[in-house]
Amino acid sequence: MMTNEEARSRIELLTRELNDHNYRYYVLSGPVISDYDFDMLLEELDALEKAFPQYALPDSPTRRVGGDITKDFIQTPHEYPMLSLSNTYSEAELTDFHNRVVKQTGEDVEYVCELKYDGVSISLTYRDGLLQSAVTRGDGAKGDDVTANVKTIRSIPLRLKGNYPSGFVIRGEIFIPLDAFRRINEERVASGEAPFANPRNAASGSIKMQDSSAVAGRPLDCFLYLLLGNGLPHDNHYDNMMAARKWGFKVPPYIAKCSALQEVIDFIHEWDTGRKELPFEIDGVVVKVNNYQQQEELGSTAKSPRWAIAYKYKAERAVTKLLSVDFQVGRTGAVTPVANLEPVFLAGTTVKRASLHNADIIQTLDIRINDRVYVEKGGEIIPKIVGVDPEGRTDDSMPFTYLVNCPECGTKLIRKPGEAIYYCPNENNCPPQIRGKVEHFISRNAMDIDSLGEGKIALLFEKGIIADPADLFDLRYEDLMGIEKTIEASGDKTERRIGFREKTVENILKGIEEAKKQPFEKVLFALGIRYVGQTVAKKLAQQFRNIDHLMAAGYDELIGVDEIGERIAESLLGYFSVSANRHRIDRLRKAGLRLELEETAKPLSDALKGKTIVASGRLEKFSRDEIHRLIEQHGGKPSSAVSKKTGLLIAGENIGPNKLAKALEWGVPVISEEEFLALINYPEG
Repeated sequence: MMTNEEARSRIELLTRELNDHNYRYYVLSGPVISDYDFDMLLEELDALEKAFPQYALPDSPTRRVGGDITKDFIQTPHEYPMLSLSNTYSEAELTDFHNRVVKQTGEDVEYVCELKYDGVSISLTYRDGLLQSAVTRGDGAKGDDVTANVKTIRSIPLRLKGNYPSGFVIRGEIFIPLDAFRRINEERVASGEAPFANPRNAASGSIKMQDSSAVAGRPLDCFLYLLLGNGLPHDNHYDNMMAARKWGFKVPPYIAKCSALQEVIDFIHEWDTGRKELPFEIDGVVVKVNNYQQQEELGSTAKSPRWAIAYKYKAERAVTKLLSVDFQVGRTGAVTPVANLEPVFLAGTTVKRASLHNADIIQTLDIRINDRVYVEKGGEIIPKIVGVDPEGRTDDSMPFTYLVNCPECGTKLIRKPGEAIYYCPNENNCPPQIRGKVEHFISRNAMDIDSLGEGKIALLFEKGIIADPADLFDLRYEDLMGIEKTIEASGDKTERRIGFREKTVENILKGIEEAKKQPFEKVLFALGIRYVGQTVAKKLAQQFRNIDHLMAAGYDELIGVDEIGERIAESLLGYFSVSANRHRIDRLRKAGLRLELEETAKPLSDALKGKTIVASGRLEKFSRDEIHRLIEQHGGKPSSAVSKKTGLLIAGENIGPNKLAKALEWGVPVISEEEFLALINYPEG
């Protein structure tokens, strides 16, 4: 048994080592241990902190996983106002800026050029080397306190290293790298959610999520670019940022000192080309006077500093003709308008099609067939129509109305209040929806039947061999062998065959058999229920343990689960109310798929056996996920909704009055966190 002193010493050592590994991985991009070894050390620290919570440190890396729930973000004043930069798009205006600086200072001026990162501005306050607060820009005078969410960003240090000032503010930009942005959107589309329009929107939406554990799941990063405070080590911006890098901050390498205006212009030109190769978005270059005394002499307006300016790059744009609009139906029934364009070269590729997003955007832009339209690549990734050339409109430009009926099955489209997308509700009889559900079902993050692909699925549909995901488990060798089709390859007239040969059939049947071993949460995700992505599927599986409990859950029980809101709850209830969906689940059960969570560990005790327990309010020792795990480890079932079936309500600080009132009305016992720990004989520190 570890003594208190041994535990304290080990917790301090693990905290220090893990923070150093985080710094090496997320800031220096030079890890020195494997992910597995890191995870093992983190698990050891997490277990020690639970057993000896009095020794947990404020900069513990376990705080990176989140768990705090923020219903309303507190408005917090900025110690130093967060001013906006003046923008320019021309070298002539940049020259004017330089002339004003030289005229007012009367001296030689040194500039610092940095990239202008396209994300969410953040202001971080440190006291005695520890992160105290993180506040968004807001109106410049005050912003939202998002400290709990920012602590989950691993490139932001919780404790500094080296010789740093006792107190200061450092500013930066929170962003999502482009590869990670693509992965997020792929998952959102797979779960029936609308993709984010661009990485900045994704970062902004992430940093304001109410559950910090959900923020921890987003691949947020942060570059720091401005230091403010008394007692800074140097009298200029550049040297202080280099010092901040030594303290543990991720100060980007895309920075240069320039002693002449031409050097500034050269930097701008270099990155106008180089930005296309960056793994994140920028929209320009920031030019700052380096010397603090000169900055003070130049001063600021009410909105902007006079010692800095942002040179904005113009988005690459092309003008072309809108020939027609197609309407695509996805697996969730979402109908997406896609513009067919006269081919135009844009940002290194020839663009023939572009997204029109939804009916509201079409109406706002007043887009018509045969219009000359402006096309941009949003985030240098997705072509989109951003406007119409009014002078290019001709007599043959024709307004068009959005579809009323599904272009595939003729069913009348629906549009839910508050949503921008039209849906075809005929989910079990609309061909692209059926086919899309099977394609989703076999995908890598679902059942992972990699021997099948879209082409083979389409062929099986065409031949009438499958019409539902469950049909896959009825396939036999003789059903597949010898099926083939000759198709024309894209781009030329060469024909190619797609079909099922002996080895292919064997691999497919083997892959289908292997899919029966996939865990319950993957099967749940594979069903393709709208808004149920991988994270939600895992939450539901952990909460309800098997498909029968999930299907029997009511609305209040569903929204009581962390991260399950009204929209997801209504989608689940709607899905399970359809007899065809229930029949599909019965067929999957008979085929041998795993429709319940495997019990991997025995409970620590049965002190809570048979009890449904709700924890509400801010707990002193545990996050929401931690208290839920503790309830499960002692045989109980955690829930977030108080009902007549609730066995106990654990009341933390600022407990929700509605939950407390319901508990008192229905005679549910209300206990404190300490009483709960005594109930399960939790070891005292």
